[in-house]
Amino acid sequence: MVYVKAQPGDTSDSLIRKFTRKVLTEGILQDLKKREFYQKPAEVRKEKKKELVRKFRHSNR
Repeated sequence: MVYVKAQPGDTSDSLIRKFTRKVLTEGILQDLKKREFYQKPAEVRKEKKKELVRKFRHSNR
């Protein structure tokens, strides 16, 4: 859950900017896009394996 507290002197525009920045940093939008459609468990495992291979190759450079 993302919370943004209003500080004295904050405008509504600055609060909206803070909120959107927090949403982006916590990856909420990415998670929503990922969960938009059902994925079979085999597809999830395949994606995790691809990600591990990609990270391994990147770290060996």
